[in-house]
Formats: sequence, structure tokens, C-alpha cells
Amino acid sequence: MAVSDELSSPVCYAGHADDRYMGYAARDEVVDALNRLIEAERAGSRIASAWRKDPAFGDGAAFLSMLRLEEAQWCAMLIGHVRRLGGTPSSKAGLFLAKAMAMEGVSQRLAYLNRGQAWVVRTLDELTPRIRDECLHADLKRMRDGHLVNIASADVLIARQDQPPPSA
Repeated sequence: MAVSDELSSPVCYAGHADDRYMGYAARDEVVDALNRLIEAERAGSRIASAWRKDPAFGDGAAFLSMLRLEEAQWCAMLIGHVRRLGGTPSSKAGLFLAKAMAMEGVSQRLAYLNRGQAWVVRTLDELTPRIRDECLHADLKRMRDGHLVNIASADVLIARQDQPPPSA
């Protein structure tokens, strides 16, 4: 046996291993998580669409209009990834929708909306490190960052609502 034969190592096939073996989420797990996110984004878009028409929101209506479009954009992005992964996108809206629509008071509604936005951030924080697909990983990171901006914007609107009106 030649010296060079003793120093060589076998070929590594780790790049061909199943995602779960490498610590990443399996395709079905990713599709299920994306479908839960689709349902949440669809609910968020419908909530923002309904609430932006409520005169009680005042200048918050512009935020809700932007949020409606953004939530629809994330929903479309997620649907595209589910299809690309060979899954079937959910057509449902999350249970969050019915609860949110029953809420009264601008501050309470915005606080509840923020809880939904925070749920998306937490879900993405758990999921994203387990995503092997670079394109999906980048899209989910952008989505997370967008939701953090939405939370901050809603917090500003809540603070404005909670301030007493200026005296005449």
C-alpha cells in the first residue's frame, strides 16, 4: 500500500444527506410551517383591510393600508415557496381573524394586531435557522424584519391613542 493511499479519506456525501440529517427542517415540516404563516398573513391582510375603513383609526388608516398590502405580499411570497416545494398552499385565514374582528377600541385592536405580528416574528425566529434553502431563508428574514417595523409603527399609533386630546 502506498503512503498516499493511507492518507486519503473517503468521499464525503454529507451534501447529499436528507435535510433532517443535517439539522434542517424536512420539506413537509417547512410546507406546514409556511402554510400556518400563509393563514396568519391572510388574516392580517383582511383585518387591516376592514379596520382601515373605520374612521376611529384616523391617521392610522394609512398604516393599515400599507399593512394590508404588505401582508398580501408576504402571503403571495409564501404561496410561491409552498408551490415551489411541491406543496399545496392553504386557502384558509387564521383563527386570529375572527377574534380580531370582534375587538373594539383602536388601542386594543392595534395591541391585538401586534400580538399577531409578534407571533409571526417568533415563528420565523424558530423556523429560519432550520431552513436550508437560501432563497426561502432570505425571504423569511425580510418578512421577519418587516413585521418588526410593523410592530414599532403600531406601538407609535397606540401611544398616540392613549394620549389625552390637547385642551382647547
